[in-house]
Amino acid sequence: MYIDTNRIVSITDTNQNFSKVARLVEKEGEVFVLKNNKPKFKIIDVERDVSVDMTIDEKIDFLAWRILNEYRSDFEELAK
Repeated sequence: MYIDTNRIVSITDTNQNFSKVARLVEKEGEVFVLKNNKPKFKIIDVERDVSVDMTIDEKIDFLAWRILNEYRSDFEELAK
């Protein structure tokens, strides 16, 4: 298995600074998490990974969640 060293993080790093790891996933598309110096987990950006197959309804739910999450404060303000 070939793993780009720029896409490797430790499980400790992931636990202590997940936002940094999430930004790396957004940039690279996937990140491998090492546990005991061996690849153990793979974190992917589901929007970019073609192996994640979602139904139309699942895609709509995901996008709706994302939009609501991104504009939550705006929606809360409008609801007042």
